[in-house]
Amino acid sequence: MEDLAGKVAFITGGASGIGLGMGKAFLAEGMKVALADWSDEHIAKARAELAGNNAVHFVKANVADRDSLKAAVNEVLDHFGKIHVLCNNAGVNGGGTAASPDFEDWDKAISINLGGVVNGTKIIAPIIRAQGEGGHIVNTSSMAGVVPLPGLAAYSTAKYAVRGFSESLRMQLAPKGIGVSCLFPGATRTAIVPLPEDDPTIDAENAPQFLKDLWDAMRGAIDPEDTGRFVVEAIKENRFYIFTNREFLDEVKQRHREIEEAFPDDEPTPGRVKFESMRAAQVRDLMAPGNRPVPKEDPKAAFRGDRSASPAGGQ
Repeated sequence: MEDLAGKVAFITGGASGIGLGMGKAFLAEGMKVALADWSDEHIAKARAELAGNNAVHFVKANVADRDSLKAAVNEVLDHFGKIHVLCNNAGVNGGGTAASPDFEDWDKAISINLGGVVNGTKIIAPIIRAQGEGGHIVNTSSMAGVVPLPGLAAYSTAKYAVRGFSESLRMQLAPKGIGVSCLFPGATRTAIVPLPEDDPTIDAENAPQFLKDLWDAMRGAIDPEDTGRFVVEAIKENRFYIFTNREFLDEVKQRHREIEEAFPDDEPTPGRVKFESMRAAQVRDLMAPGNRPVPKEDPKAAFRGDRSASPAGGQ
């Protein structure tokens, strides 16, 4: 999608942080933007900040609740008529550690950070396909989906899963003319990591050193509007990976070296080599930039689940 002007974007978690940053970047490209958010406070602040811009539509949605998300999508279709770009961005912190006995916080974190991405995709991807005008999906993972984040197993689990889901989605939608990118932000100025100076309820004095160091990183964090511009560039170039924080590069290189060194020395059989070569070539083709024309269908029919509109990736 080299020309974004006039296209419609639907952004979850869109009324603050990275979501709002993407929204502003899209507006600067001449797009129409639907900002979906669950927080009334965030919606009110964003509405005031963007007051007078008739290219923005606010809608309340809980991405973990499919009926809530479907209602929000239907409202946006009624308002703008189409959706071309989907940004599955809504997320929450926390969720607990890997071996803790708690399930409630874990399930909540997974249902939003991973479930919200799945729900948004399965609801909106068929609509984008049915329009036959191409499109793009951006799923927000995290550097916690590439390198370990101590003490936040639920968050990391979801973000690693978003990465794998996004790779599968890109290969599935490439022949349909729809691009997919995965965003891996590091320290970014968002409400997901509040600073002690902004939240008087935080006990900064007794906080663990890891959290204190994280606060220091956040004080020099990336501006969400810069992240939004990274996303715009990736959509135009149909790039899968979107990285914003260079400080992780050395660690990523080291982890990749460790993975390579862990492979056995024994040579595989010719049959295994043949199959792997075929699979790898197919993946390279589907993951590479490039869109193809797609047949136009009725987007409303896709939303209603009409059998004439194939689900995402269906034949």
